[in-house]
Amino acid sequence: MPRTNEHHHEKSPTDELKETVSQIGQNVREMSEELGGMAREKYQNVRDQASEFYEQGKEKASEFESHIEDYITEKPIHALLIAAGVGLLVGLMWRRR
Repeated sequence: MPRTNEHHHEKSPTDELKETVSQIGQNVREMSEELGGMAREKYQNVRDQASEFYEQGKEKASEFESHIEDYITEKPIHALLIAAGVGLLVGLMWRRR
């Protein structure tokens, strides 16, 4: 019985190595795409959070300014005396340096 070429379906070590390298390259590309997506998502989350903190800070500063204006309007003499006292303290501390 003549023997057929059984090696016809077997891959050479070079072909196996090429296939392995190709598969590794594909895996690296997929991982790179996933990591890039994760990094973009994380960046957007941090950016959104920073924007939210900025808006909260701006709102608090505006509220504080409004309270100060109300206080000055309601008690102008107290406000003037407080400002003078703070100015005096800052002046004394500055002079000591």
